[in-house]
Amino acid sequence: MQGSGKSGARRYGWSPLALILSAMALCVGPGAARAAEPPKRPNFLVIVADDLGFSDIGAFGGEIETPNLDALATAGVRLTGFHTAPTCSPTRSMLLTGADNHTAGFGTMAELVAANQRGQPGYEGYLRSDVKTVAERLSAAGYRTLYSGKWHLGVTPDQDPSKRGFQHSFVMVQASHDHFGGYLVTSPTLGDSVSGATYRRNGVTLTSLPADFYSSDAFATELIAQIKSTREGRDGRKPFFAYLPFTAPHYPLQAPAETIAKYKGRYDEGYDLLRERRLKRQVELGLLDAKTLPHPMAKGPRWETLSGEQKASLTRRMEIYAAMVDRLDMNVGRVIAALKETGEYDDTVIFFLADNGAEAVDSETSPGATMRARLARSDTRFEAMGGPNTFPAYGPGWAGASTAPSWLYKASVSEGGTRVVSFVTGKGLGRAGAIDPTFASVMDITPTMLDLAGAPKTDKPGKLPVQPIRGRSWMPYLTGQAARIYPADQPVGAHLFSERALRQGDWKLIDVGDETWRLFNIAQDPGETVDLSAKEPARKAELLKAYEAYAKEVGVIMPMPRAPPR
Repeated sequence: MQGSGKSGARRYGWSPLALILSAMALCVGPGAARAAEPPKRPNFLVIVADDLGFSDIGAFGGEIETPNLDALATAGVRLTGFHTAPTCSPTRSMLLTGADNHTAGFGTMAELVAANQRGQPGYEGYLRSDVKTVAERLSAAGYRTLYSGKWHLGVTPDQDPSKRGFQHSFVMVQASHDHFGGYLVTSPTLGDSVSGATYRRNGVTLTSLPADFYSSDAFATELIAQIKSTREGRDGRKPFFAYLPFTAPHYPLQAPAETIAKYKGRYDEGYDLLRERRLKRQVELGLLDAKTLPHPMAKGPRWETLSGEQKASLTRRMEIYAAMVDRLDMNVGRVIAALKETGEYDDTVIFFLADNGAEAVDSETSPGATMRARLARSDTRFEAMGGPNTFPAYGPGWAGASTAPSWLYKASVSEGGTRVVSFVTGKGLGRAGAIDPTFASVMDITPTMLDLAGAPKTDKPGKLPVQPIRGRSWMPYLTGQAARIYPADQPVGAHLFSERALRQGDWKLIDVGDETWRLFNIAQDPGETVDLSAKEPARKAELLKAYEAYAKEVGVIMPMPRAPPR
């Protein structure tokens, strides 16, 4: 009987969720005849925050005002075991294809390819032609495909999202930008706001932006316009897949003055106390066991050791960061209001995630050559901070508060770099209102959407082989048919820069770039505080063997020379 059901789902294009809803409808009596028709396929809205910390929004322990995200999160499933790649473009390649970042072309970031990786398979720095995006798959399955936000998956016109399945798109091409639209360039390079930012609409490069441009406002406005205009057109009866990857709160930290003003004085007590308060709130919300040992702050001075001038500068930067998150939430609210206005909200499944852990770069104490170039042409006056042509970044202290209880931050395969805020919500999904610690991967979003849409996850043999989807659909887990998303014995590898890791069930093997393998039980020790290598040598050896098999399979090439530990 179970095999027969799966066959029927494939034959008629029904999703697992659709089959469940149909079965429920058959039990209600008078409406049973109507239940024989396939239910309407769901819309999808995928929202990505750029460098958002795990504990920043209210539903995950934060004090920043995020009522729209909080309402969505608490109505759905908060995924406290959700993992991404350690940085943005590798994560985005996995999200949009369901593939490993190496097989998608992002074994490292395009801006940071080492000499021995250059020209090698998996290190192209753009989405490879032998992977399919979820937009290509859903477009073929009869969906409207919409995009507004950051791309960062290739800078040339032939690598634009309009060439990868998105029928309507408004994108910022590079890694980051002046959020007020400064430094517009029409010939994109791999850089970000040092060399300028490029914007395209439906593949056409823009030569100007509105005078009142602010990234989060603009991306939401564009997506709302796409949703409404396509609904009114000939494809209006089709379901949609809408992708909204914000560039907030990625540095430079910039926000409208009126939003920054809301947070004046809120962070005067510093990052050490903020971290303690967020940890306490996570326990109160049921996100964290009270017995959990948080990882000590990795670096950065204690707040009380700073001078008054240093405290003032860091406090201001955190106020701006909070305003960026606040403004992002406000714009999510605008998109949700538009979906309700068009009558499409109830049919929409919403995924929310950050693309990696919080960013620990400090614009004043850890500049480096790139940061110096940015600062050299920026307005560095204290009173200008947060406005156009400023380039603040908030540093490891605030990042450590954002990623608590985890170890390290963005760019590391530690939990602090890869365990991120995430939730999924929508009518008909199982486990609504739950807080779920099961391990999940950003690769899973594509197969989950394809399952819900009744679209195929495999490809017919063709001239060009297509890389397989490695992620796993969440539907068996959300509907109670499976105990966990990944079987306890299935290894999931990770590599970026000089860091490597492997997850298998509750166990994690990790090298943070110092060529020392450590072993942690993440279920018991999510802060990665107690290395169990000496107690579990056989398990460590087994996981190391599994990592080596993963590295060979996806084509990992360690950079030479090795990058220093994060």
